[in-house]
Amino acid sequence: MKSIIPITIFLLLAMPIFAQDKAFRIHAIPDSTFALMQGKSWKKGCSISRYDLRYLTLLHIDENGETHQGELICHKDIANDLLEIFHELYKHRYPIHSIKLIDEYEGSDEASMRSNNTSCFNYRRTSRGGISKHSKGMAVDINPLWNPCVRITATKDTIVEPANAKKYVKRQQANSNTAKSKMISHHDLCHKLFTNHGFKWGGSWRSMKDYQHFEK
Repeated sequence: MKSIIPITIFLLLAMPIFAQDKAFRIHAIPDSTFALMQGKSWKKGCSISRYDLRYLTLLHIDENGETHQGELICHKDIANDLLEIFHELYKHRYPIHSIKLIDEYEGSDEASMRSNNTSCFNYRRTSRGGISKHSKGMAVDINPLWNPCVRITATKDTIVEPANAKKYVKRQQANSNTAKSKMISHHDLCHKLFTNHGFKWGGSWRSMKDYQHFEK
């Protein structure tokens, strides 16, 4: 009879060395967390398997220099990438306001973004009816209030998401060091880490600018 390696042991063996401490770890989604996701990030008709997703626990530093425990749901294919990236951001005291499951905001992207919450998995359709990268757990939004999504409509109207982030739209007007440290750019540590791990940045898109967004 073939021996079966429990999934928790398999995940531990697959982790980087630093991830084996209790603060930075990869887990299968706990039953209690999966129950919390129902009707929120895990909406009716969700087509991705629970077992293709991972639950990450990590630490982050906020804009006031305080340390917080964070949690994130992502696809298994980027779990190690994200753990390494967030570990580096933590080591360099890169400011991240909060990292909470979007289920704490009832699965509402706008509510999560308004609160400047960094998140990953949230099953939803795009405006064109497709499946977004977030629906697959393959995209992360970093500090979305400081790094809004900006779209220009056919009638030349500017749509900013979240709606309370308008002062962060004109990136070149952020003159103070404090403001710059909160806003992702091509010269930013966050941008460097994500792109070095093979992610694409929404701030480089032409049709719209999604400064918070990294996807793979």
